[in-house]
Amino acid sequence: MKIQLDYLSYMENAGLPPRLTNELGELFGRHLSSVHGKTGASSNVVSMQTQQYRVQALTAGFRDLRKGGFAIESPWNITEKHLRYLVNLWVNEKKHSPGTVENRLTYWRTLATWMKKPQLVGTIDDYIDRSSDYRRFYGAQKDKSWEAADIDVEDVIARLCRRNRWVAMQLELQATFGLRAQESMQLRPLQCLRVAGYLHVINGTAGRRPRVIPIDAEWQYDVVVRAARLANPRTGSMIPDPWTLKKWYDHFYYILQSEGIKRGPGGLTVDGLRHAYLRMMSERVVGAAMPTKRPDHQPDPQLHEAAKERLMEVVGKGVAAKGRACISTFASMDQRSQPVSAEDAIAAIAAASGNKSEAAKSLKISRQALYRLLAKGNDRQAASQ
Repeated sequence: MKIQLDYLSYMENAGLPPRLTNELGELFGRHLSSVHGKTGASSNVVSMQTQQYRVQALTAGFRDLRKGGFAIESPWNITEKHLRYLVNLWVNEKKHSPGTVENRLTYWRTLATWMKKPQLVGTIDDYIDRSSDYRRFYGAQKDKSWEAADIDVEDVIARLCRRNRWVAMQLELQATFGLRAQESMQLRPLQCLRVAGYLHVINGTAGRRPRVIPIDAEWQYDVVVRAARLANPRTGSMIPDPWTLKKWYDHFYYILQSEGIKRGPGGLTVDGLRHAYLRMMSERVVGAAMPTKRPDHQPDPQLHEAAKERLMEVVGKGVAAKGRACISTFASMDQRSQPVSAEDAIAAIAAASGNKSEAAKSLKISRQALYRLLAKGNDRQAASQ
């Protein structure tokens, strides 16, 4: 059954002219719930949350363009100059993170696909010359665990127990099984022990994909038993009455923030517990430290790939890039310590007799990254003439 967001209620107060509102609304009506991806069309539908993000991001973008002096009256009026303006606005004025900007460009790329203009929207590098530190890394660049920050998890949980034992229990579940925050909140302990040796995680998962997590030690069972005793007797979840999920989510982070634990990137975050669990899983498979912990040591490549595949199963990630985001790769760590210049790219192409694929491989970068380096080199050469 196709479920689509009531996008009209979001557009009523967007402040856009009637024609733009109507034509954008027509596109939403036909395509809003459809999946957009590089692999082609799909019969699946995107979540209501993704639909909401699309509507909010696109209407906000059109509003920013009109505030910036562009008399946009139709979605089909969008050109490269408008996208360049938006990227510069997001990066230089609003100071959005690289990940946020890339997500917004994804929504605009989706809109362009709906309008049969798939080549209209480029990448961040097509619109600005960003510095090396303004980049989203798809492999973990450092150990984000609490241990690396010299934080005693048990001490934090003990302090939280005195304030709110449900928050403390959910934090302990995250540390024990690598759960996301919402997964620990919506976990139904009595329903999740279906098969001995595994915890079945069903509610709150990314993309609504259920998964199983191995239970390797007796103490992990003890955590599940204690969670079951604290679970809501009416719903079975870890959210106490009379809280709703949304209100409990905000309350959960309010309590954590008082302990110096943040929601977003930077500093001590809940994700640090997840990273510690993933590191433990990786080191168990590989028999050596993760790249973020020992970038100077490279274990057997097949074992490292096996660790990534195992982690993708356990944490519910669908593609290999997500595995790299969890435990990184030794190539990405090496690339971070030795940034590649345009001159390096030119020399590598010459050494590979003009074969750009081989040149990119020798530099341990993608072909797209190689092309961006060459373009920057050409821009600098043109500027100096």
